[in-house]
Amino acid sequence: MHRLSNSALCFGNNLMWLHQRKHPHLEQLLDTAKTVTLDHSSKVLILSDLHMGNGGRLDEFRRNAELVKSMLEGYYQPEQYSLVLNGDIEELLKFPLASIESQWSDFYDLFKTFEQNGFFWKTYGNHDAPLLHEKNYRLASSLTESVKFKYGEETLLLFHGHQASVFMWETFPVVSRAAIFFLRYIAKPAGIKNFSVAHNSRRRFAVEKSIYEFSNREKIVSIIGHTHRPLFESLSKVDYLNYKIEDLCRMYPAAEGEHRTAIKKQMESMKIKLAACYRQGKKIGLRSGIYHNLTIPSLFNSGCAIGKRGITALEIEGNTIRLVGWYNGKESQKFESDRDNRPMELSSTGFSRIVLNEDSLDYIFSRLHLLA
Repeated sequence: MHRLSNSALCFGNNLMWLHQRKHPHLEQLLDTAKTVTLDHSSKVLILSDLHMGNGGRLDEFRRNAELVKSMLEGYYQPEQYSLVLNGDIEELLKFPLASIESQWSDFYDLFKTFEQNGFFWKTYGNHDAPLLHEKNYRLASSLTESVKFKYGEETLLLFHGHQASVFMWETFPVVSRAAIFFLRYIAKPAGIKNFSVAHNSRRRFAVEKSIYEFSNREKIVSIIGHTHRPLFESLSKVDYLNYKIEDLCRMYPAAEGEHRTAIKKQMESMKIKLAACYRQGKKIGLRSGIYHNLTIPSLFNSGCAIGKRGITALEIEGNTIRLVGWYNGKESQKFESDRDNRPMELSSTGFSRIVLNEDSLDYIFSRLHLLA
């Protein structure tokens, strides 16, 4: 009986330890991250999930390659931005590295030029983790698992996001070799879709929720990719629209004249966009980004660069963080902003940039500390 009690006590202690160490891999990322200090003059572009392939029909990057090159060369480089590529830049689960480097050689040279503006870092994700074993990889000197931005006393942690997955072949590079074999030599020839978390809304939500909980506990901001779903202050597009509609409803009674008319017009526009989100339903992985009653602004996601009508990215400029969309102005504007911002066309390229959301880092961290 005494031994049973000791065993039960030991089991209880282990459970308590597991509860306290719920995110050991994420804690390790925070402890071992490359540290970069931000100040009022800092400009940083964060891109993720390019999934560069061999240029063939199965290469998802091919669709937006010209857009990415134009915005890097024509906007971010002249504006003196530093660059972080936040994982899954190469699609190594489908294509050999040599074929990718051959097809997109000019991009590797372009990425490196951002070192002149301050810094260039590249984290790895589950689709490009095999780069750890590539001795002659062209961006090897910039490769890391996580980057820690220090903003005064505050911390923004950048990592791809697969580290929060419960699936070993997404979390651990050594296990992913079996996945590489299956996807490259069986699934790809057979036309089977990638078994990525980005195609599964339930797993996508689970990853986001895990990182959200970790960020709140550590009182930091986490910036990820991986799920291909843009998030700003932990809000999905659906959450953001619901929040803004409610905010406009509160403003409406006190508004007068033209202001009241403008509020009503803006609300009608948002209701149409919200209805469109619900019509798409499962296709877009419709699931709330609000994991508690009060949403804490601790999780951001840059989205991806393989969208059908454009790409999303995050910018940090001084004390401001932005979610931006880039798209071909000739196409329907998937990235219409719910703010008063107008699209900015990039010279004569036909590509446009629009600010989808922005806020000050000081406000974000104040809210984080008060609510978390």
